[in-house]
Amino acid sequence: MSLVTTASSFLPAVPAPAAPRIPRVLAIAGSDPSGGAGIQADLKSIAAHGGYGMAAITALTAQNTRGVSAVHVPPADFLTAQLDAISEDISIDAVKIGMLGDSSVIDAVRSWLEKVRPALVVLDPVMVATSGDRLLQESAEAALQALLPYADLITPNLAELAILLKEPVAGNWAAALEQGKRLAAQTGTTVLVKGGHLDGDGGCPDALVNTVGLLAQDVVVVPGERVPTRNSHGTGCSLSSAMATVQARVGDWEAALREVKPWLQEALRTSADLDVGTGNGPVHHFHHVQQQTEDHARTGRVPAEGEFAAALRDAATADLETIHGLDFIKALADGSLPEQEFAYYLAQDALYLNGYSRVLARAAAIAPTEAEQLFWARSAQNCLDVESELHRTWLNGRTAKVTPGPVTKSYVDHLLAASVSGSYGVLVAAVLPCFWLYAEVGEALHAQFLAAGAPESHPYAMWLRTYADEEFAAATRQAIAHTDAAARAASPSERDAMTLAFRQSARYEVDFFDAPRLHA
Repeated sequence: MSLVTTASSFLPAVPAPAAPRIPRVLAIAGSDPSGGAGIQADLKSIAAHGGYGMAAITALTAQNTRGVSAVHVPPADFLTAQLDAISEDISIDAVKIGMLGDSSVIDAVRSWLEKVRPALVVLDPVMVATSGDRLLQESAEAALQALLPYADLITPNLAELAILLKEPVAGNWAAALEQGKRLAAQTGTTVLVKGGHLDGDGGCPDALVNTVGLLAQDVVVVPGERVPTRNSHGTGCSLSSAMATVQARVGDWEAALREVKPWLQEALRTSADLDVGTGNGPVHHFHHVQQQTEDHARTGRVPAEGEFAAALRDAATADLETIHGLDFIKALADGSLPEQEFAYYLAQDALYLNGYSRVLARAAAIAPTEAEQLFWARSAQNCLDVESELHRTWLNGRTAKVTPGPVTKSYVDHLLAASVSGSYGVLVAAVLPCFWLYAEVGEALHAQFLAAGAPESHPYAMWLRTYADEEFAAATRQAIAHTDAAARAASPSERDAMTLAFRQSARYEVDFFDAPRLHA
Protein backbone atom coordinates (compact mmCIF):
# COMPACT_ATOMS: atom_id res chain seq x y z
CA MET A 1 0.00 0.00 0.00
CA SER A 2 1.40 3.41 -0.94
CA LEU A 3 2.01 6.13 1.57
CA VAL A 4 -0.66 8.25 -0.08
CA THR A 5 -3.24 5.50 0.35
CA THR A 6 -2.19 4.94 3.95
CA ALA A 7 -2.48 8.64 4.74
CA SER A 8 -5.87 8.84 3.06
CA SER A 9 -7.15 5.98 5.23
CA PHE A 10 -7.02 8.32 8.21
CA LEU A 11 -9.44 10.66 6.47
CA PRO A 12 -13.12 9.56 6.67
CA ALA A 13 -15.03 9.54 3.42
CA VAL A 14 -17.01 12.74 3.90
CA PRO A 15 -18.15 15.15 1.18
CA ALA A 16 -15.83 18.09 0.69
CA PRO A 17 -17.38 21.29 1.99
CA ALA A 18 -18.64 23.59 -0.73
CA ALA A 19 -16.93 26.91 -1.27
CA PRO A 20 -18.70 29.55 0.81
CA ARG A 21 -21.26 31.51 -1.19
CA ILE A 22 -20.86 35.27 -1.31
CA PRO A 23 -23.49 36.75 1.04
CA ARG A 24 -25.87 39.21 -0.64
CA VAL A 25 -26.36 41.96 1.93
CA LEU A 26 -28.79 44.86 1.65
CA ALA A 27 -28.04 48.00 3.64
CA ILE A 28 -30.99 50.29 4.35
CA ALA A 29 -29.52 53.54 5.64
CA GLY A 30 -28.68 57.17 5.06
CA SER A 31 -25.92 58.53 2.88
CA ASP A 32 -22.74 60.19 4.15
CA PRO A 33 -21.08 62.28 1.41
CA SER A 34 -17.77 62.23 3.30
CA GLY A 35 -17.71 58.42 2.92
CA GLY A 36 -17.04 57.48 6.52
CA ALA A 37 -20.47 56.46 7.82
CA GLY A 38 -23.91 55.43 6.61
CA ILE A 39 -24.38 53.60 3.33
CA GLN A 40 -20.81 54.31 2.25
CA ALA A 41 -19.39 52.66 5.37
CA ASP A 42 -21.87 49.79 5.06
CA LEU A 43 -20.82 48.96 1.51
CA LYS A 44 -17.13 49.11 2.39
CA SER A 45 -17.66 46.91 5.43
CA ILE A 46 -19.72 44.36 3.50
CA ALA A 47 -17.09 44.17 0.78
CA ALA A 48 -14.28 43.90 3.33
CA HIS A 49 -15.94 40.73 4.68
CA GLY A 50 -16.51 39.12 1.31
CA GLY A 51 -20.14 40.12 0.76
CA TYR A 52 -21.98 41.65 -2.16
CA GLY A 53 -23.43 44.96 -0.96
CA MET A 54 -26.67 46.59 -2.04
CA ALA A 55 -28.12 49.89 -0.84
CA ALA A 56 -31.51 51.47 -0.32
CA ILE A 57 -31.17 55.15 0.65
CA THR A 58 -33.36 56.42 3.48
CA ALA A 59 -31.91 59.90 3.90
CA LEU A 60 -29.43 62.32 2.43
CA THR A 61 -27.15 64.17 4.82
CA ALA A 62 -24.78 67.07 4.57
CA GLN A 63 -21.96 66.02 6.85
CA ASN A 64 -18.24 65.62 7.19
CA THR A 65 -15.86 64.47 9.90
CA ARG A 66 -16.82 67.47 12.05
CA GLY A 67 -20.57 66.90 12.12
CA VAL A 68 -23.96 66.89 10.40
CA SER A 69 -25.24 70.22 9.06
CA ALA A 70 -28.42 69.12 7.23
CA VAL A 71 -30.65 66.09 6.64
CA HIS A 72 -33.10 65.52 3.79
CA VAL A 73 -35.50 62.58 3.96
CA PRO A 74 -36.97 61.60 0.55
CA PRO A 75 -40.61 60.43 0.41
CA ALA A 76 -41.17 57.05 2.06
CA ASP A 77 -42.89 55.80 -1.10
CA PHE A 78 -39.60 56.16 -2.95
CA LEU A 79 -37.82 54.04 -0.32
CA THR A 80 -40.51 51.38 -0.75
CA ALA A 81 -39.90 51.47 -4.50
CA GLN A 82 -36.17 50.89 -3.93
CA LEU A 83 -36.80 47.99 -1.58
CA ASP A 84 -39.35 46.34 -3.86
CA ALA A 85 -37.09 46.70 -6.89
CA ILE A 86 -34.29 44.88 -5.10
CA SER A 87 -36.30 42.10 -3.46
CA GLU A 88 -38.34 41.32 -6.58
CA ASP A 89 -35.14 40.46 -8.46
CA ILE A 90 -32.41 39.49 -5.97
CA SER A 91 -32.30 36.92 -3.18
CA ILE A 92 -31.22 38.73 -0.02
CA ASP A 93 -29.15 36.81 2.55
CA ALA A 94 -29.00 39.57 5.15
CA VAL A 95 -30.38 43.03 5.79
CA LYS A 96 -28.64 45.76 7.77
CA ILE A 97 -30.82 48.69 8.82
CA GLY A 98 -29.24 51.98 9.84
CA MET A 99 -30.43 55.59 9.82
CA LEU A 100 -34.17 55.85 9.15
CA GLY A 101 -34.92 59.53 9.77
CA ASP A 102 -38.65 59.73 10.51
CA SER A 103 -41.68 57.60 11.34
CA SER A 104 -42.94 57.31 7.76
CA VAL A 105 -39.62 55.80 6.70
CA ILE A 106 -39.65 53.40 9.66
CA ASP A 107 -43.21 52.32 8.83
CA ALA A 108 -42.19 51.70 5.21
CA VAL A 109 -39.29 49.49 6.29
CA ARG A 110 -41.47 47.57 8.73
CA SER A 111 -44.13 46.94 6.05
CA TRP A 112 -41.47 45.69 3.67
CA LEU A 113 -39.98 43.37 6.32
CA GLU A 114 -43.44 41.94 7.02
CA LYS A 115 -43.91 41.24 3.32
CA VAL A 116 -40.48 39.91 2.38
CA ARG A 117 -39.43 38.22 5.67
CA PRO A 118 -35.65 38.28 5.06
CA ALA A 119 -33.73 35.49 6.78
CA LEU A 120 -31.46 37.80 8.77
CA VAL A 121 -31.93 41.38 9.98
CA VAL A 122 -29.39 43.49 11.88
CA LEU A 123 -30.77 46.78 13.17
CA ASP A 124 -28.41 49.59 14.14
CA PRO A 125 -30.82 52.07 15.77
CA VAL A 126 -29.05 55.18 14.53
CA MET A 127 -30.31 57.98 16.76
CA VAL A 128 -27.17 59.81 17.91
CA ALA A 129 -23.99 60.27 15.84
CA THR A 130 -20.47 59.99 17.27
CA SER A 131 -20.32 63.79 17.07
CA GLY A 132 -23.40 64.00 19.33
CA ASP A 133 -25.75 65.12 16.54
CA ARG A 134 -29.32 63.83 16.76
CA LEU A 135 -30.12 61.73 13.66
CA LEU A 136 -33.68 60.57 14.47
CA GLN A 137 -36.62 62.82 15.19
CA GLU A 138 -37.93 62.34 18.72
CA SER A 139 -41.43 61.89 17.27
CA ALA A 140 -40.20 58.77 15.48
CA GLU A 141 -38.96 56.94 18.59
CA ALA A 142 -42.23 55.06 19.11
CA ALA A 143 -42.16 53.83 15.51
CA LEU A 144 -38.58 52.64 15.99
CA GLN A 145 -39.59 50.75 19.15
CA ALA A 146 -42.18 48.87 17.08
CA LEU A 147 -39.48 47.93 14.56
CA LEU A 148 -37.08 46.37 17.10
CA PRO A 149 -38.78 42.93 17.34
CA TYR A 150 -38.26 42.43 13.59
CA ALA A 151 -34.51 42.34 14.08
CA ASP A 152 -32.32 39.33 14.83
CA LEU A 153 -29.60 41.56 16.28
CA ILE A 154 -29.82 45.14 17.62
CA THR A 155 -26.56 47.13 17.89
CA PRO A 156 -27.12 50.40 19.80
CA ASN A 157 -24.37 52.56 21.22
CA LEU A 158 -24.70 53.35 24.92
CA ALA A 159 -26.59 56.61 24.31
CA GLU A 160 -29.05 54.87 21.99
CA LEU A 161 -29.47 51.97 24.41
CA ALA A 162 -30.46 54.45 27.10
CA ILE A 163 -32.92 56.26 24.80
CA LEU A 164 -34.58 52.99 23.79
CA LEU A 165 -35.08 52.11 27.47
CA LYS A 166 -35.90 55.70 28.53
CA GLU A 167 -33.14 55.48 31.14
CA PRO A 168 -29.95 57.42 31.89
CA VAL A 169 -26.84 56.42 29.95
CA ALA A 170 -24.97 53.55 31.65
CA GLY A 171 -21.92 54.75 33.54
CA ASN A 172 -20.05 51.45 33.61
CA TRP A 173 -19.89 48.06 31.93
CA ALA A 174 -22.03 46.24 34.48
CA ALA A 175 -24.81 48.81 34.09
CA ALA A 176 -24.57 48.58 30.30
CA LEU A 177 -24.98 44.80 30.44
CA GLU A 178 -28.07 45.16 32.64
CA GLN A 179 -29.57 47.59 30.16
CA GLY A 180 -28.78 45.16 27.35
CA LYS A 181 -30.61 42.40 29.22
CA ARG A 182 -33.68 44.61 29.68
CA LEU A 183 -33.79 45.54 26.00
CA ALA A 184 -33.29 41.90 24.94
CA ALA A 185 -36.16 40.83 27.23
CA GLN A 186 -38.45 43.56 25.91
CA THR A 187 -37.79 42.81 22.24
CA GLY A 188 -37.22 39.05 22.35
CA THR A 189 -34.10 39.39 20.26
CA THR A 190 -30.31 39.56 20.67
CA VAL A 191 -28.63 42.83 21.66
CA LEU A 192 -24.99 43.71 21.05
CA VAL A 193 -23.83 45.86 23.97
CA LYS A 194 -20.79 47.90 22.95
CA GLY A 195 -18.21 49.20 25.39
CA GLY A 196 -16.50 51.66 23.06
CA HIS A 197 -18.01 54.77 24.65
CA LEU A 198 -17.17 53.83 28.24
CA ASP A 199 -14.59 55.91 30.06
CA GLY A 200 -11.48 54.41 31.63
CA ASP A 201 -8.71 52.00 30.76
CA GLY A 202 -10.63 48.77 31.33
CA GLY A 203 -10.37 47.63 27.75
CA CYS A 204 -13.15 47.74 25.19
CA PRO A 205 -15.44 44.72 25.61
CA ASP A 206 -18.53 43.92 23.56
CA ALA A 207 -21.24 41.50 24.61
CA LEU A 208 -24.04 39.56 22.96
CA VAL A 209 -27.05 39.53 25.27
CA ASN A 210 -30.19 37.42 24.93
CA THR A 211 -32.55 36.26 27.68
CA VAL A 212 -34.73 33.87 25.65
CA GLY A 213 -32.26 31.06 24.91
CA LEU A 214 -31.01 32.08 21.45
CA LEU A 215 -27.37 32.04 22.61
CA ALA A 216 -25.30 29.39 24.38
CA GLN A 217 -25.63 31.58 27.48
CA ASP A 218 -27.48 34.78 28.33
CA VAL A 219 -24.38 36.97 28.06
CA VAL A 220 -21.37 36.28 25.82
CA VAL A 221 -18.58 38.80 26.44
CA VAL A 222 -15.82 39.25 23.88
CA PRO A 223 -12.96 41.30 25.36
CA GLY A 224 -10.95 43.77 23.34
CA GLU A 225 -8.40 46.51 23.66
CA ARG A 226 -9.24 50.19 23.55
CA VAL A 227 -7.59 51.83 20.52
CA PRO A 228 -6.55 55.43 21.26
CA THR A 229 -7.78 57.39 18.21
CA ARG A 230 -10.23 60.15 17.41
CA ASN A 231 -11.01 58.48 14.07
CA SER A 232 -14.17 56.61 15.00
CA HIS A 233 -16.56 58.10 12.42
CA GLY A 234 -18.87 55.33 11.18
CA THR A 235 -17.72 52.70 13.66
CA GLY A 236 -21.27 51.61 14.53
CA CYS A 237 -22.33 51.42 10.88
CA SER A 238 -19.24 49.40 10.01
CA LEU A 239 -19.67 46.98 12.91
CA SER A 240 -23.34 46.24 12.24
CA SER A 241 -22.94 45.69 8.50
CA ALA A 242 -19.91 43.46 9.12
CA MET A 243 -21.91 41.42 11.63
CA ALA A 244 -24.73 40.97 9.10
CA THR A 245 -22.29 39.82 6.42
CA VAL A 246 -20.32 37.38 8.57
CA GLN A 247 -23.43 35.99 10.28
CA ALA A 248 -24.91 35.23 6.85
CA ARG A 249 -21.76 33.23 6.14
CA VAL A 250 -21.10 31.43 9.45
CA GLY A 251 -24.54 31.28 11.10
CA ASP A 252 -23.27 31.91 14.64
CA TRP A 253 -23.43 35.29 16.39
CA GLU A 254 -20.50 34.64 18.70
CA ALA A 255 -18.29 33.38 15.90
CA ALA A 256 -19.30 36.41 13.83
CA LEU A 257 -18.37 38.83 16.62
CA ARG A 258 -15.04 37.09 17.21
CA GLU A 259 -14.23 37.53 13.51
CA VAL A 260 -15.48 41.11 13.20
CA LYS A 261 -14.06 42.60 16.41
CA PRO A 262 -10.32 42.13 15.61
CA TRP A 263 -10.96 43.53 12.11
CA LEU A 264 -12.62 46.64 13.55
CA GLN A 265 -9.86 47.13 16.13
CA GLU A 266 -7.27 47.10 13.36
CA ALA A 267 -9.49 49.42 11.26
CA LEU A 268 -9.36 51.88 14.15
CA ARG A 269 -5.64 51.36 14.76
CA THR A 270 -4.75 52.10 11.11
CA SER A 271 -7.33 54.88 10.62
CA ALA A 272 -4.70 57.63 10.67
CA ASP A 273 -3.22 56.17 7.48
CA LEU A 274 -6.25 57.52 5.59
CA ASP A 275 -5.68 61.18 6.64
CA VAL A 276 -9.31 62.13 5.95
CA GLY A 277 -10.83 65.28 7.47
CA THR A 278 -9.98 67.46 10.45
CA GLY A 279 -12.52 66.03 12.91
CA ASN A 280 -13.47 62.45 13.79
CA GLY A 281 -12.04 60.66 10.77
CA PRO A 282 -13.25 57.35 9.30
CA VAL A 283 -11.94 53.88 10.11
CA HIS A 284 -9.76 52.02 7.60
CA HIS A 285 -12.10 49.34 6.26
CA PHE A 286 -9.54 47.79 3.91
CA HIS A 287 -6.47 47.76 6.15
CA HIS A 288 -6.07 44.03 5.51
CA VAL A 289 -5.93 44.57 1.74
CA GLN A 290 -3.20 47.16 2.17
CA GLN A 291 -1.27 44.73 4.38
CA GLN A 292 -1.63 41.96 1.81
CA THR A 293 -0.40 44.34 -0.91
CA GLU A 294 2.64 45.23 1.17
CA ASP A 295 3.28 41.56 1.91
CA HIS A 296 2.99 40.74 -1.78
CA ALA A 297 5.52 43.42 -2.71
CA ARG A 298 7.89 42.07 -0.09
CA THR A 299 7.45 38.42 -1.06
CA GLY A 300 7.35 38.77 -4.84
CA ARG A 301 10.80 37.20 -4.96
CA VAL A 302 11.52 33.66 -3.77
CA PRO A 303 12.36 33.94 -0.05
CA ALA A 304 15.62 32.55 1.26
CA GLU A 305 15.56 29.42 3.39
CA GLY A 306 14.00 30.22 6.76
CA GLU A 307 12.91 33.72 5.73
CA PHE A 308 9.21 32.92 5.27
CA ALA A 309 9.08 31.00 8.55
CA ALA A 310 10.72 33.92 10.35
CA ALA A 311 8.09 36.28 8.92
CA LEU A 312 5.31 34.00 10.15
CA ARG A 313 6.85 33.92 13.62
CA ASP A 314 7.02 37.71 13.68
CA ALA A 315 3.37 37.86 12.65
CA ALA A 316 2.43 35.58 15.56
CA THR A 317 4.29 37.59 18.22
CA ALA A 318 1.26 39.61 19.27
CA ASP A 319 -0.92 36.49 19.42
CA LEU A 320 1.60 34.71 21.64
CA GLU A 321 1.80 37.70 23.96
CA THR A 322 -1.99 37.73 24.19
CA ILE A 323 -2.06 34.00 24.99
CA HIS A 324 0.54 34.37 27.76
CA GLY A 325 -1.59 37.13 29.27
CA LEU A 326 -4.83 35.14 29.33
CA ASP A 327 -6.33 34.29 32.71
CA PHE A 328 -6.63 30.64 31.62
CA ILE A 329 -2.89 30.32 30.97
CA LYS A 330 -1.90 32.12 34.17
CA ALA A 331 -4.21 29.95 36.27
CA LEU A 332 -3.06 26.76 34.51
CA ALA A 333 0.53 27.65 35.34
CA ASP A 334 -0.03 28.28 39.05
CA GLY A 335 -2.61 25.52 39.53
CA SER A 336 -5.51 27.81 40.45
CA LEU A 337 -7.48 27.03 37.28
CA PRO A 338 -10.99 25.73 38.13
CA GLU A 339 -11.34 22.08 37.19
CA GLN A 340 -14.43 22.72 35.09
CA GLU A 341 -12.48 25.14 32.89
CA PHE A 342 -9.65 22.64 32.36
CA ALA A 343 -12.18 19.88 31.65
CA TYR A 344 -13.90 22.12 29.09
CA TYR A 345 -10.53 22.86 27.46
CA LEU A 346 -9.59 19.17 27.24
CA ALA A 347 -12.99 18.10 25.95
CA GLN A 348 -12.90 20.79 23.25
CA ASP A 349 -9.28 19.92 22.42
CA ALA A 350 -10.24 16.27 21.95
CA LEU A 351 -12.99 17.30 19.54
CA TYR A 352 -10.60 19.66 17.77
CA LEU A 353 -7.89 16.98 17.42
CA ASN A 354 -10.36 14.66 15.73
CA GLY A 355 -10.88 17.24 12.98
CA TYR A 356 -7.23 18.26 13.00
CA SER A 357 -6.14 14.67 12.35
CA ARG A 358 -8.28 14.58 9.21
CA VAL A 359 -6.68 17.75 7.95
CA LEU A 360 -3.17 16.41 8.66
CA ALA A 361 -4.07 13.26 6.75
CA ARG A 362 -5.10 15.42 3.83
CA ALA A 363 -1.70 17.14 3.99
CA ALA A 364 -0.08 13.71 3.82
CA ALA A 365 -2.17 12.81 0.79
CA ILE A 366 -1.11 15.85 -1.26
CA ALA A 367 2.46 16.36 0.07
CA PRO A 368 5.04 16.59 -2.76
CA THR A 369 7.67 14.29 -1.24
CA GLU A 370 7.64 10.90 0.44
CA ALA A 371 9.28 12.34 3.57
CA GLU A 372 6.54 14.95 3.92
CA GLN A 373 3.81 12.37 3.27
CA LEU A 374 5.19 10.21 6.06
CA PHE A 375 5.60 13.14 8.46
CA TRP A 376 2.03 14.40 8.14
CA ALA A 377 0.60 10.86 8.24
CA ARG A 378 2.45 10.13 11.50
CA SER A 379 1.27 13.44 12.91
CA ALA A 380 -2.33 12.56 12.05
CA GLN A 381 -2.01 9.19 13.74
CA ASN A 382 -0.38 10.78 16.78
CA CYS A 383 -3.41 13.05 17.21
CA LEU A 384 -5.69 10.03 17.39
CA ASP A 385 -3.47 7.72 19.43
CA VAL A 386 -1.21 9.61 21.80
CA GLU A 387 -2.90 12.99 22.35
CA SER A 388 -6.46 11.67 22.45
CA GLU A 389 -5.50 8.97 24.96
CA LEU A 390 -4.01 11.62 27.23
CA HIS A 391 -7.29 13.53 27.07
CA ARG A 392 -9.36 10.44 27.82
CA THR A 393 -7.16 9.57 30.81
CA TRP A 394 -7.63 12.92 32.48
CA LEU A 395 -11.33 13.26 31.62
CA ASN A 396 -12.21 9.75 32.80
CA GLY A 397 -15.07 10.06 35.25
CA ARG A 398 -15.30 13.84 34.90
CA THR A 399 -18.15 15.72 33.29
CA ALA A 400 -17.21 17.97 30.41
CA LYS A 401 -19.00 19.53 27.49
CA VAL A 402 -18.84 17.08 24.57
CA THR A 403 -20.33 19.20 21.79
CA PRO A 404 -18.09 21.55 19.83
CA GLY A 405 -18.11 25.11 21.16
CA PRO A 406 -18.26 28.04 18.71
CA VAL A 407 -14.49 28.56 18.67
CA THR A 408 -13.79 24.85 18.16
CA LYS A 409 -16.27 24.68 15.31
CA SER A 410 -14.99 27.84 13.63
CA TYR A 411 -11.34 26.73 13.93
CA VAL A 412 -12.00 23.27 12.49
CA ASP A 413 -14.13 24.76 9.69
CA HIS A 414 -11.25 27.07 8.83
CA LEU A 415 -8.83 24.14 8.64
CA LEU A 416 -11.23 22.06 6.55
CA ALA A 417 -11.60 24.97 4.14
CA ALA A 418 -7.80 25.09 3.84
CA SER A 419 -7.72 21.33 3.22
CA VAL A 420 -9.96 21.66 0.14
CA SER A 421 -8.24 24.77 -1.21
CA GLY A 422 -6.09 22.61 -3.49
CA SER A 423 -2.91 24.21 -2.17
CA TYR A 424 -0.47 22.16 -0.13
CA GLY A 425 1.24 25.35 1.03
CA VAL A 426 -1.97 26.95 2.31
CA LEU A 427 -2.91 23.75 4.10
CA VAL A 428 0.38 23.32 5.97
CA ALA A 429 0.46 27.04 6.85
CA ALA A 430 -3.02 26.69 8.35
CA VAL A 431 -2.06 23.70 10.52
CA LEU A 432 1.30 25.15 11.62
CA PRO A 433 0.10 27.36 14.54
CA CYS A 434 -1.27 24.31 16.35
CA PHE A 435 2.29 22.96 16.33
CA TRP A 436 4.24 26.17 16.79
CA LEU A 437 2.17 28.32 19.15
CA TYR A 438 1.17 25.30 21.23
CA ALA A 439 4.84 24.28 21.53
CA GLU A 440 5.99 27.74 22.60
CA VAL A 441 3.17 28.16 25.11
CA GLY A 442 3.84 24.68 26.44
CA GLU A 443 7.54 25.34 26.81
CA ALA A 444 6.84 28.47 28.86
CA LEU A 445 4.31 26.65 31.05
CA HIS A 446 6.68 23.77 31.67
CA ALA A 447 9.50 26.18 32.56
CA GLN A 448 7.24 27.89 35.13
CA PHE A 449 6.28 24.49 36.53
CA LEU A 450 9.94 23.53 36.99
CA ALA A 451 10.78 26.92 38.47
CA ALA A 452 8.12 26.30 41.12
CA GLY A 453 9.86 23.01 42.02
CA ALA A 454 7.58 20.76 39.93
CA PRO A 455 5.23 20.20 42.89
CA GLU A 456 3.39 16.88 42.85
CA SER A 457 0.44 18.64 44.46
CA HIS A 458 -0.09 20.74 41.34
CA PRO A 459 -3.48 19.57 39.97
CA TYR A 460 -2.23 19.67 36.39
CA ALA A 461 1.27 18.32 36.97
CA MET A 462 0.80 15.34 34.64
CA TRP A 463 -0.36 17.65 31.88
CA LEU A 464 2.42 20.20 32.33
CA ARG A 465 5.07 17.47 32.17
CA THR A 466 3.89 16.48 28.70
CA TYR A 467 5.07 19.86 27.44
CA ALA A 468 8.65 18.70 27.90
CA ASP A 469 8.21 16.08 25.17
CA GLU A 470 11.21 16.45 22.86
CA GLU A 471 9.46 14.42 20.16
CA PHE A 472 6.77 17.08 19.85
CA ALA A 473 9.42 19.83 19.80
CA ALA A 474 11.22 17.99 17.01
CA ALA A 475 7.95 17.53 15.12
CA THR A 476 7.27 21.26 15.44
CA ARG A 477 10.67 22.08 13.95
CA GLN A 478 9.95 19.69 11.08
CA ALA A 479 6.50 21.22 10.46
CA ILE A 480 8.10 24.68 10.33
CA ALA A 481 10.72 23.45 7.84
CA HIS A 482 8.10 21.82 5.58
CA THR A 483 6.00 24.99 5.60
CA ASP A 484 9.02 27.14 4.80
CA ALA A 485 9.95 24.81 1.92
CA ALA A 486 6.36 24.97 0.59
CA ALA A 487 6.55 28.77 0.59
CA ARG A 488 9.76 28.75 -1.44
CA ALA A 489 8.07 26.54 -4.03
CA ALA A 490 4.88 28.65 -4.09
CA SER A 491 3.88 31.58 -6.27
CA PRO A 492 3.71 35.05 -4.69
CA SER A 493 -0.10 34.92 -4.55
CA GLU A 494 0.02 31.49 -2.91
CA ARG A 495 2.50 32.79 -0.31
CA ASP A 496 0.05 35.60 0.42
CA ALA A 497 -2.68 32.99 0.94
CA MET A 498 -0.35 30.95 3.17
CA THR A 499 0.35 34.01 5.33
CA LEU A 500 -3.36 34.75 5.67
CA ALA A 501 -4.19 31.13 6.57
CA PHE A 502 -1.44 31.11 9.22
CA ARG A 503 -2.59 34.39 10.74
CA GLN A 504 -6.20 33.22 10.92
CA SER A 505 -5.16 29.99 12.65
CA ALA A 506 -2.96 31.91 15.09
CA ARG A 507 -5.95 34.07 15.99
CA TYR A 508 -8.04 30.95 16.55
CA GLU A 509 -5.33 29.63 18.89
CA VAL A 510 -5.80 32.73 21.05
CA ASP A 511 -9.57 32.27 21.08
CA PHE A 512 -9.24 28.55 21.83
CA PHE A 513 -7.19 29.19 24.99
CA ASP A 514 -9.63 31.90 26.07
CA ALA A 515 -12.81 29.87 25.39
CA PRO A 516 -12.89 27.90 28.70
CA ARG A 517 -13.20 31.10 30.71
CA LEU A 518 -16.15 32.19 28.57
CA HIS A 519 -18.00 28.88 28.12
CA ALA A 520 -17.11 26.45 30.90
